[in-house]
Amino acid sequence: MMFNQYLDGAATISQLVIAMFFLQFWSKTRDRLFLFFSGAFVFLMIERIARAVMAAQTEWAPYVYTLRLLAFIMIITAVVDKNRRA
Repeated sequence: MMFNQYLDGAATISQLVIAMFFLQFWSKTRDRLFLFFSGAFVFLMIERIARAVMAAQTEWAPYVYTLRLLAFIMIITAVVDKNRRA
């Protein structure tokens, strides 16, 4: 059980670092693609934290996965937006 918590923490920190990198790229280029990607990784980070904190059998567990859905929708929106502007 302790190893799973360690991996959840490592994944959460990794997603935060990735979001910060994309935010840094956005501040240099002002390209919305990087802003959308940064937001998507923040959603993935929040989803990971919520799953780690929440017990597996609560009634709210399925709603946590809507954060992951929102993250993937943001990524798809970013790619479509980038291709339409080009």
